[in-house]
Amino acid sequence: MPSGRTEVQVRPGVEGDLEALTDLYNHYVRETPITFDTAVFTPEERRPWLLSHPEDGPHRLMVAVEGGSGGKSQRILGYATSSAFRPKPAYGTSVEVTVYLAPDAGRRGVGTLLYKALFEALAEEDVHRAYAGIVTPNEASARLHERFGFRHVGTYREVGRKFGRYWDVAWYEKEL
Repeated sequence: MPSGRTEVQVRPGVEGDLEALTDLYNHYVRETPITFDTAVFTPEERRPWLLSHPEDGPHRLMVAVEGGSGGKSQRILGYATSSAFRPKPAYGTSVEVTVYLAPDAGRRGVGTLLYKALFEALAEEDVHRAYAGIVTPNEASARLHERFGFRHVGTYREVGRKFGRYWDVAWYEKEL
């Protein structure tokens, strides 16, 4: 008897994912304080972001998809990235990581699959530390990061203003 669940696969992001990834991100821009972006993006505006995450190197984009068997299209459930932590050269061995899930993809282990694939890919790279900023409150994200060995290193108080209020960002660090 089928379980009703489809298999989730994680793969590197590709240019064909751009529209779906932009739509997913724009949900968080419009509906949540999880990102401090305040204006939605077009896919063309997001193209430089996508291209800054090649299939190799320390800055990766991993995409979780379901479906796709028998020639059917794959629905994107979420993505994880490792990006430059800061622009100055001495920060080159540090990355900032993040996970975004489709609104209906939570509590299915998708974030775990994404981070597992991302950190496996980063294991072969010259990366020393990973950092994650979590707008609080966000217990699900804090739990995910702690499961992967991140530890809370500090909180920036009222560092961003969105939806007419100030938000704190808790910072987490992981040794790689």
